[in-house]
Amino acid sequence: MSKKKYKKTTPVRQEYQKLAKAREPKRPVLLNCIRAFVAGGIICTIGQFFQWMYMTYFEFTEISASNPTVATMIIIGVLLTGFGVYDHLAQWAGGGTIVPVTGFANTVASAAIEHRSEGFVLGVGGNMFKIAGPVITFGVFSAFVMAVIKIIFQALGGM
Repeated sequence: MSKKKYKKTTPVRQEYQKLAKAREPKRPVLLNCIRAFVAGGIICTIGQFFQWMYMTYFEFTEISASNPTVATMIIIGVLLTGFGVYDHLAQWAGGGTIVPVTGFANTVASAAIEHRSEGFVLGVGGNMFKIAGPVITFGVFSAFVMAVIKIIFQALGGM
């Protein structure tokens, strides 16, 4: 809490905040970072395995193997979320499970599962796209901005 807000509170509240801060458990930051690094690394290694498999056994190129690899990782993330495994993994690993594409799949699938009692269209579909919509919009907008920047640099370089 900033000092400005801290001064506006009552003495009783200030005392409570000091007591709460003293009793707050210390978080093992280094251990959490190691867990996140290991979990994210394992997820990315699994993705790399699938990309290698598509390139070796299905004769994809490195570029064309990325699409089925991402789709496979999304399917795995959704299945693990549906079976309740991904939540336990995320509880243990923290941020390491959020960054890869499986974290996005988990978020969308969790929203769909949570609201399935409201029906398929308004419950599952509506709440799924509450999360996916902003991400997709941001992705498309970012791609547009990067394309404009690239065109500007190409135009300046061509002069």
